[in-house]
Amino acid sequence: MKIILTGATGMIGEGILIECLKDQRVTEILSVSRRPSGKTHPKLSEYIVPEFLNLPESDPKLAGFDACFFCAGVSSVGMDKALYEKLTYDTTMAFAKAIGAQTQLSFVYVSGSGTDRTEKGRLHWARIKGKVENDLSRMAFRQTFGFRIGMMIPAEGQQYVLKYYNYLGWMSPFLKIVSPNIISTMGQVANAMIRVCSEGYISDIISVKDIRKLDQ
Repeated sequence: MKIILTGATGMIGEGILIECLKDQRVTEILSVSRRPSGKTHPKLSEYIVPEFLNLPESDPKLAGFDACFFCAGVSSVGMDKALYEKLTYDTTMAFAKAIGAQTQLSFVYVSGSGTDRTEKGRLHWARIKGKVENDLSRMAFRQTFGFRIGMMIPAEGQQYVLKYYNYLGWMSPFLKIVSPNIISTMGQVANAMIRVCSEGYISDIISVKDIRKLDQ
């Protein structure tokens, strides 16, 4: 599988990148990011893009891949609503248009638990992410998936880890026992992404429970 990956300098993207580099099913990864990932590997090449919104539609540099793992994203906490919509909705859709109508490609979008596909709920961030999922599903990709991830256990060797994980990390073994449907490892999520893109799945919404099922 040949994969496009975004967000390699963020926690989720870096973790998925590390796991995909180890996976024999993945033969090539193109990291598309605003700055270098800092990693080198025979499978890995990089496309440095200062602004996703300025990518041309049907960019030839993004042609010929089997899947896109869109892991770039920002937190809505303390952010102006218009800016959050630009960075979340506009940026993702611009990237999808840059990939173009590649009917062989599966698009994975990392959203989050609580994403609202009705686009009518109380939470602004959930409505925006729901709109992204909805509009991606209408594009001419082979298939699209919204990954509703929960708490993530970092991959070995990760540099970009959110600070609060330094305090929550010790709780992960306990949470895996008492609340298994809120926590995943990076390896489990990467495996689930690869499997749904290559094999398909019964739903285009992938919850933590689905991630666990796909990892069996």
